[in-house]
Formats: sequence, structure tokens, C-alpha cells
Amino acid sequence: MSDVERLAEQLAQIAEQLDELAFDQLREAVADGAMERPRTDKRLMQARRSIEKAAHLLRSMDQGL
Repeated sequence: MSDVERLAEQLAQIAEQLDELAFDQLREAVADGAMERPRTDKRLMQARRSIEKAAHLLRSMDQGL
């Protein structure tokens, strides 16, 4: 596995962690009776998408695309 692929894998793991964090916050908000999504949810999803995009770019670079 190349260094670039290793970094892409690490980014994919970070994206999963962000997803879990967002889900945990949603679960807590529901448990607290919130009627709206937590304010941080949108930012966490933006961060997750950015991380996923970076991982995709690294993988395509590693594959010579």
C-alpha cells in the first residue's frame, strides 16, 4: 500500500468518525426532546464530505487518473 493510499484510508476513517459524531449528536438531541437538528450537524456533514472528497482525490491520484 502506497503512502498516498494509506492517507486516503486514514481520511476515510476520519469521515466515518465524523459521521458517528453527527449521529451521536442527533441521538442526544432527540433524547433531549429537540425539534430541530443540532446547529453543529450541518458543519459536521460539510467536514465529512470534504474529507471524503480529499480521500477520493488521493485515491485517483494514486491510480494515475
